[in-house]
Amino acid sequence: MTGIPTVLFVCVKNGGKSQMAAALMRHHAGDTVEVHSAGTKPGSSINALSAEVIAEAGGDMSGETPRAIDPELLRRADRVIVLGDEARVEAVDGMRAEIETWITDEPSERGIEGIERMRLVRDDIVQRVRALRDELRS
Repeated sequence: MTGIPTVLFVCVKNGGKSQMAAALMRHHAGDTVEVHSAGTKPGSSINALSAEVIAEAGGDMSGETPRAIDPELLRRADRVIVLGDEARVEAVDGMRAEIETWITDEPSERGIEGIERMRLVRDDIVQRVRALRDELRS
């Protein structure tokens, strides 16, 4: 990698986890990382609870909208990270990054729902984002 690293976070709808990761990376890395997010089957809106818990942590998802994966962005990204095990990203010719998967905490499997669920998801993602930020800086 030379210059500012580019990270693409992906989930299915691009309304929750990938947007959360992107907002947290922007918050924690500032302009030292170029950050993008996308969905394999983008939804129509941002998850309101996701945005609320990101705001609690100092991040901002308010201006974001779900978007599809851009093959050109896939090619130039230094890191492509899929959040959860539902989204499937196909490699494109010329990609320089491997596709990584973060199997994130899913509190709903333990009967935890609502804002409490989203806070736990956020806390899992923020730890991973901070570790990635530190790795990219070294």
